[in-house]
Amino acid sequence: MTQTTNRIFDDFAKLMTDAAGAADGMKREAETMIKGQAERFLREMDVVSREDFEAVKAMAQKAREENEALSKRIADLEAKLSGTTPA
Repeated sequence: MTQTTNRIFDDFAKLMTDAAGAADGMKREAETMIKGQAERFLREMDVVSREDFEAVKAMAQKAREENEALSKRIADLEAKLSGTTPA
């Protein structure tokens, strides 16, 4: 009886180990499939990448700073032409 009981427990433990391994494999496969679908969805939605967004953001900031500097320069030149001090 003891020999049979141990074998049943060994078989049950092996079955649980195999089931855990199969579940882990299914989890990894599901994660890979979901990630692939998400990437495909984002590609089809034509979403801009983070790198492109940051590059355009930096370009816009630089253009804004240059625009402010040019506006000040124009105001200074207009003030010189009119003989008054800039506001």
